[in-house]
Amino acid sequence: MPLSALTALSPLDGRYAGKMDALRGVFSEFGLIRERVRVELAWLVALGDEPAVPEVAPFSAATRSELAALVAGFAEADAQLKATEYWLRGRLGHNPEVLEVMEFIHFGCTSEDINNTSHALMLKAARQDALLPALDAVVGRFRALAHDLADLPMLSRTHGQPATPTTLGKEMANIAHRLMRARAAIAAVELTAKFNGAVGNYNAHLSAYPEADWEAIARRFVESLGVAFNPYTIQIEPHDAMAELFDAVGRANTVLLDACRDIWMYISTGYFRQRLKAGEVGSSTMPHKVNPIDFENAEGNLGLANALLRHLAEKLPVSRLQRDLSDSTVLRNMGVAFGHTLLAIDSCLRGLGKLEADPARLRADLEDAWEVLAEPIQTVMRRYAVPDAYDKLKALTRGAGISREALQEFVRTLEIPEEARARLLAMTPWSYIGRAAELARRI
Repeated sequence: MPLSALTALSPLDGRYAGKMDALRGVFSEFGLIRERVRVELAWLVALGDEPAVPEVAPFSAATRSELAALVAGFAEADAQLKATEYWLRGRLGHNPEVLEVMEFIHFGCTSEDINNTSHALMLKAARQDALLPALDAVVGRFRALAHDLADLPMLSRTHGQPATPTTLGKEMANIAHRLMRARAAIAAVELTAKFNGAVGNYNAHLSAYPEADWEAIARRFVESLGVAFNPYTIQIEPHDAMAELFDAVGRANTVLLDACRDIWMYISTGYFRQRLKAGEVGSSTMPHKVNPIDFENAEGNLGLANALLRHLAEKLPVSRLQRDLSDSTVLRNMGVAFGHTLLAIDSCLRGLGKLEADPARLRADLEDAWEVLAEPIQTVMRRYAVPDAYDKLKALTRGAGISREALQEFVRTLEIPEEARARLLAMTPWSYIGRAAELARRI
């Protein structure tokens, strides 16, 4: 059966294929092979620039340009190669500078020197070019909602019960702040690579050039590619930095999943309405419904992403003795985890773009919750040493609503200063929002 959007086993390559363009060139088999070519050629150029390896002369500007063009123009047909080293020999055999040093392609390397460096470059590109911009977009949307709704009072619900009021904007600011912190953690992960031979000791390198400082050479090379150098490894780079990155992405996903569930609830309670989208399919039997499908889609994909990220983070740092191959197939699924993450962010953004607050619905809930003012009343009573403040308010309000009139009548009986009494009598559930609006605007 030919591969198509309908026959693809993974929805990332089927139903959602159009949303994966930012990752396909990075995490596909093509992307991995291209990075291998990049690393092999960069290593050959680096050897030419090392005085400790006199057999490889520095390459001319023309040859350097040709090598760079080989990477930049690497196409799908090129990726059909059986082995990177042999393909490079075939493509560069016409160049006299390269031909003279052809035996130095892959010099001193195990395949893992090339692969681990390629994986680090893939993750670096995906983080910088796809993941962080997507997170910035969703943070920006939550920040805009925080500012727009900063002054709109909202009844909180702790344990699902009416609680101290806030503003809808402040709740959006909470999400934005959490995502900003998670985003910073992702950006701060220092991706690492190794280039030290079969078991991490430069054995082969030193057999050919015993006087060369191969650790310094490897460090310069790895850092020239924009990743950090790991000096202590077995045959493979231990993947600890990868695990750190996957954990950080997973934490960001957890924050976003929490946000999607809360917004789903706000839609359910009517605090948010959803703008209609022409042509969108709704309930198959209930035409009146506008389902929060974007947030549900995001929640499902975040769960899938985190299941994969959790396995990647737990499995990849574990290797039997100096090498086993159990990491190889797992590493090929990095793009799947990132794909579900980006798909979830895209769904969340679409959902956020449809939201409209319903001030009347928010106000109605506050109008029915005068009992939430028991908190400020008993707090003021404590200040002025009114005995049994908490118990008195508990007896008056717990488990039952109370009217504005009954609550204010209670306030009038209190032995507190008139200024404090006037302040409590003027207070309403929609004015009792503390610094919520200020906090929302500050994000």
